[in-house]
Amino acid sequence: MRAAVFHTPFMPPTRSAKEIFKWAVDRAVASDQAGCSEYWIGEHATQSWESIPNPELVIAAAALNTEQIILAPGAHLLPYHNPGSLAMQVAWLTQILEGRYILGIGAGAYPADGAIRGFTDLSKNHEMVIESIEILEKIWKGEPFHHEGTYFKAGFPEEDPHHPFRAMAPHGGKVRMGLTGLSPNSPSIKFAGAHGYLPLSVYAGNTFLKNHWQVFEEASTANGHKADREDHHVVRDVCVAETDAAAKKLAIEGGMGEAWSNYLLPVYKQFGILDGLAEGTGVDSADIDLDFLAEHVWIVGSPDTVAAKLEEFQEATGGFGTIMPYDYDYIDQAEAWNESTRLLAQEVAPRVKLPA
Repeated sequence: MRAAVFHTPFMPPTRSAKEIFKWAVDRAVASDQAGCSEYWIGEHATQSWESIPNPELVIAAAALNTEQIILAPGAHLLPYHNPGSLAMQVAWLTQILEGRYILGIGAGAYPADGAIRGFTDLSKNHEMVIESIEILEKIWKGEPFHHEGTYFKAGFPEEDPHHPFRAMAPHGGKVRMGLTGLSPNSPSIKFAGAHGYLPLSVYAGNTFLKNHWQVFEEASTANGHKADREDHHVVRDVCVAETDAAAKKLAIEGGMGEAWSNYLLPVYKQFGILDGLAEGTGVDSADIDLDFLAEHVWIVGSPDTVAAKLEEFQEATGGFGTIMPYDYDYIDQAEAWNESTRLLAQEVAPRVKLPA
């Protein structure tokens, strides 16, 4: 199994923009040094706890200070981007990173993120994503075209056969893409399967996760793509320390516990997925607290404990290739949090295999 990081970020609104930016870049470097496979950075303009509106700036800052890790926006909300501008930006970053790039794409689930761009109705966002991807891939091929669609206009110039972008465009006109799904029967996960993109499932119980794989596999098969569990990314909180007690303390009393108390539990309630977290525990979702999360939702403990829990998780769900813990505000406990990432990547993940 591979270990990655999803730097949403979950940072309290009391942090300054400079603190948030520096922590994001520092964590990218630390994740690379730890041996993580990927580092995803969220894009939100209006969420007080998810406060990076331009993940490409973090990627650019981290590009020359990392060596192996793949960097990815998680995700660019395509309805809110000019596809021509985004195509050039993505192509340039793939060249700078020499292929260490995945384009995370999304439609935009938060109304406020749409409202700030003048969107009062998000019902057409999914259609906009489809049209935007069509334009992106045409531009990356570097061949002349003109597009006047329902939502966007774009093109590629015909008059200059030596246009410098042709040398910069991704090889074969393709960029790896991934989509994140949260809800049951996730349309994002289905879209990923239908188009051969990577599926990222946010953990909301084993039933949710197995449903996501079924949706992805069916859509993949129906559209001629191979569904490989190695490609399945699962976003689930993990905290590792030398002992179980130290890991639980770091999780509950640190940035993870703070974010869940003040932000994530209300958000999960808003999206109606708290019941999935309580699944099979006999606990009412209204009674979920940090101790419950540490025992049943987060994967917390020593390397041996976390490896055993992840192996059990793999067996219970059918298996996946990459575990992607969320990232939190551990600016004041950076050494301990970076060590948690290192332990996961170096001492835990290599021991965990896909079920036979």
